[in-house]
Amino acid sequence: MTERYDADGGAARERELLDAVWSLTAAVPWSFSFAHDQLTWAAGLDSLLGMRGAPRQDLRARLIELIDPLTATARSAPAGEVVEREQRCTTANGQERLLRSRARMTGDARTGRLLGITTDVTRSDEDRRDMADLAARYRLLVERSPEAIWVHQDRVVVYANSATARMLAAESSAQIVGRPITDFIAEHAIPGIDERLAALTPADATAIPAEIEMRRFDGSTLRVESMAVGTNWQGRPAFQVIQRDIAAQRWTEVGLHHQAALVQHVSDAIIATTRDGLVTSWNTAAAAIYGRPAERAHGQHISAVVGAPLDPAVLLAAGGITEARHRHSDGSALAVRVSVAEMPSGFVLVCADETPRRRAEQDYATVVNALDEGVIVADAKGLVLSANPAAVHILGTTGAELVGSPLAAWPLFDETGAPIPPDARPSAQTSSTGVAQNARMIGFRRSDGRRVWLAMASRSLTPDSDPPHPIVVSFTDITESRAIRERLEREATHDPLTGLANRTLVLRHLESAMRSMHRTRPTGVLFIDLDKFKVINDSLGHSVGDEVLRIVGERLRKLVREGDVVGRLGGDEFVVITHDEDKRAKIRSLAEQLRRCLIDPIGANGRRLHVDASIGIVLVRPGDPRTAPDVLRDADVAMYHAKTLGRGRTAFFDVQLRERMQRQLHLQQDLRAAAHKDQLWMAYQPIIDLGTGQVVAVEGLLRWTHPLYGTVSPGEFIPLAEESDLIHEIGAHMLRMASSELAAHRSRHQLDLRLKVNLSARQLEDPHLYTDVHAALGEAGLPASAVCLEVTESALMHDPTAAAQVLSGLRRLGVRLAIDDFGTGYSSLAQLQRLPLDTLKIDRSFITGIDENPDAEAIVSSIIAMAHAVKLTVVAEGVETAQQLELIHRLGCDQAQGFYIGKPAPAGQLAANCWTQ
Repeated sequence: MTERYDADGGAARERELLDAVWSLTAAVPWSFSFAHDQLTWAAGLDSLLGMRGAPRQDLRARLIELIDPLTATARSAPAGEVVEREQRCTTANGQERLLRSRARMTGDARTGRLLGITTDVTRSDEDRRDMADLAARYRLLVERSPEAIWVHQDRVVVYANSATARMLAAESSAQIVGRPITDFIAEHAIPGIDERLAALTPADATAIPAEIEMRRFDGSTLRVESMAVGTNWQGRPAFQVIQRDIAAQRWTEVGLHHQAALVQHVSDAIIATTRDGLVTSWNTAAAAIYGRPAERAHGQHISAVVGAPLDPAVLLAAGGITEARHRHSDGSALAVRVSVAEMPSGFVLVCADETPRRRAEQDYATVVNALDEGVIVADAKGLVLSANPAAVHILGTTGAELVGSPLAAWPLFDETGAPIPPDARPSAQTSSTGVAQNARMIGFRRSDGRRVWLAMASRSLTPDSDPPHPIVVSFTDITESRAIRERLEREATHDPLTGLANRTLVLRHLESAMRSMHRTRPTGVLFIDLDKFKVINDSLGHSVGDEVLRIVGERLRKLVREGDVVGRLGGDEFVVITHDEDKRAKIRSLAEQLRRCLIDPIGANGRRLHVDASIGIVLVRPGDPRTAPDVLRDADVAMYHAKTLGRGRTAFFDVQLRERMQRQLHLQQDLRAAAHKDQLWMAYQPIIDLGTGQVVAVEGLLRWTHPLYGTVSPGEFIPLAEESDLIHEIGAHMLRMASSELAAHRSRHQLDLRLKVNLSARQLEDPHLYTDVHAALGEAGLPASAVCLEVTESALMHDPTAAAQVLSGLRRLGVRLAIDDFGTGYSSLAQLQRLPLDTLKIDRSFITGIDENPDAEAIVSSIIAMAHAVKLTVVAEGVETAQQLELIHRLGCDQAQGFYIGKPAPAGQLAANCWTQ
C-alpha cells in the first residue's frame, strides 16, 4: 500500500483488496510526517492525478503541491480536527478534475503526522448538478400536479401547491400557508388525524392512504383520499400530505415524495468477485439494492445475484463502465451504473442504483406525454430539446422536425395578425428575464397553412440562475373555443335576421363616439321606424315581413358612409349613427335619402310592397353629458313625434320634447305618492237602462289632481302607471275607494246601484288581483254581485287563454264581468262564448255619427244581435245626442252612457235623481 511492503502474505492480500477498493472509489489515502518530512501514499495516485506512469518524484511533488495548504492549516488547528479543501486540477491530457482532500493530524505540529485522503469528486459534482436539475423538475411537477400536495410542520401549513388552493376553494396558496391544519379538517376527523401523525414519528415514514373530510373556504366540505409522508422542511421534521378528490377520476400514483426521498438516499453497492465471477464481498448497500443479504450472495455468480448477465473481465476490456438493467430479488427491474476494476485476486464492482432517477424521468415523461397540453423544453439558446406528443399534434409537425429547431423561427402572430418579434415572444422574455409568462394568446401558422390559436405560458427551469434560462413552454389549442367565442360574441352583438349591429353593439359604438377625445364635431343618431309594417306582418305572414326587414337593412347599409353604423334594435326599428355632421340640413338630407331608399318597391314572395319610415334625429355634440341609452331614448321620442306629424316624416329632438319628457318623468315619480297624498279621486258616470230610463249603474273613472300641473288626463297618467307597474297599486286603491263610496251611497239611499270599474291589461297579469278585489269588497261591505269589472277587448284578445283563467277566478268571487271598447279588437263570437262575460260595451267610435251613417247603424245592430245571441247585456258608450239615444234604443241596446245622459262627476256632485231615479 505504501513505499514499504509488508512481507506477510495475508496482510498483502488485505492491502491488495483495499487498494482495489480505493481505486474504485477514486480515492487515495496518504500520510505526511512532520518530524521526517516523509510523504507516503497508496496505489492509484498516478490515475487520480492524471499522471499515469509518471515517476515517483513527480507524483510526490504534485501531491505536496496539493496538500501544502492543508499542512499549513493543520499545524495551527487543534489536534484531531479534520481539515478539508477542494482544488481543481488539470491532468496531462488537459482534462479538468475536482479533487477533495481531507486530513487529520495526530500528535503535535513538530513530531506528529498528518493522515489524509484525496478523492476525485468530479463525478459527484456533476451528480449534484444532475440532482439539482432533477429537483427542479420535481418542484415543477409538484407545483403543476393535479393532486393537492402540502407540507405541515408543528401542525401549521408551511407549503401548499396550486391544486391545494383549488381543492380548498382558496384564492391562492398564500391564503393557506401559515394556518393550523385543523382549520381545514372536519372537527370529527381531527382525533383520527392526531393518532395517524403520532404514528409517523420516524423520518420518511408513510401512512396508509385514508379518507378524511376537509373543510373549504366557502364553508363546504370535501372528502379526499389522503396520504401523509414523513419528511424534512428546512432541516426539521415535517409531514408532506398528498390528497385527491375521491369523487374525481383516480390517477396513477406518481410517488412524487418517494422520488425525492430516494434521490436523497442513493448509495452504491460494492461487490468483490473472483476471476471466475464468484462473489467474495457484498456490502450493506448491495443487500439493500438487490434485496439479498450477504449470506445469500457469497459464493454465487455475479450474474445470478444481480439478475442479469455480467462478466467483469469483458466489461473491463470494454472500458470498465456501463449502464445496465439488473433485477431485484423480487424480479423488479433496476437501472444500474456499473464500474469495474481489477485486483490480483479478481475484480471489484461498484454498482450505483439509478432506478429512482430513471423512474422519476420516466414518470415525468409519462405525465408530460399524457397531457392534452403541448409541452416543449428548450435550452438557454432557445433550441427545442424535447416535445410531447400533444405539442407535435397541435403544431402539425413531427418530433424530428421540432427537436433541435429554434423557438425564434416559429411563425407566431398576435390577435391583429401582425408577426410577433422574436424578443417579444413569451419564450424569449422568460429566457432573458426568468419571469414567467402566463395565458398569452398567440397565433401559430402550421406548415400545412392552417392557423391555430394557442393559450401559451412559459417558465424558467432555473429561476434562481442568471439568464439566459432554459425554459419549459406549455400551450393549449384554443382555436375552436376562440371561434365559438367569436361566433357567440357576434350573435350577442348582431341581429340574426339582418346581420346588422343589435342594440348592445349600437350603444357600444354610440358610447365610444360620445366619449372619444378625438371627435370635435357632432355625432348624428337617426332612429328609423317603418310605418304600418305591422300590416305586412299580419296580412302576409312573418316570413314576408322578415324578408322586408332584411332588404331594408341591406339598403340602409349600402347608403351610409364607411365608418357609420347601421343597427336594428328589434321589430321594425333601425338606427343609423353618422359621425362628423354638424349641420342639421345635412342630417335632414341624409334622413330623406334613407326614406327615399326605403320607399322604392320591395319584392317579396312575388309581391311588390311599399314601406315608408318615420325618423327621429338627435345631434350629439362633444361633451354631451347624456349617456348612450339616453340619446337613443331621445331619438326614439323624436321618432314618435315624427309619427304624430303624419308618418313618413323626420323630426329633430328639441327642448320642447325634452320638457315633455321631463313632465312625464315628474308625473311618473309623483304618481307613486299620489294615492297616499289623496290626489287621486273617483268620478262617476251614470249608466241608464234603456227600457226603464232609470240609472242602474255608474262607471267609476279615476282622476288625478296634480299640485303643479292641475288635472292630469287619465290618457296621460294611466300609461305611465302601466309602464312602471304602479298600475297594480293604483288599481287596487281605485277599487277600494270606489267600492267604499258606492257602498255608502247604496246604504244612504237604499239603492240597488251597481259599480263598473275598468281593469288595465297589466292588472290581468297581477297575481294579487283576486286578493285585491276580495279585500276591497270586504272592507266596503259591498256585495260582489254589485260590481262589474270591465276589460278592454284588446287586453282580452292578447292572450285569451290566460285572460279566461283570470276572469274565471274573479267570476267565482261573484263579481260581474264586461268586455269594454268592443269592436276595436279582433274577437269573434266563438271567443266570446269561451269567456265568462256578462256585459258587452260597444266602443264609442261606432256610436258617434250612428244617426247619420247607415253603415254604422248596421254594424251596431249586428253587434247587439251577436251579444244577445250569447246572452250578454249590451251597453252603448259615448251617447251624445237624443237622436243617438233613440236609435240605439230602437236597435235593441240594453243600456247606455255618455255626456247626453250624464258627465263624470265626484260622488258628492252627482245629481240627486242620478242616485234616486
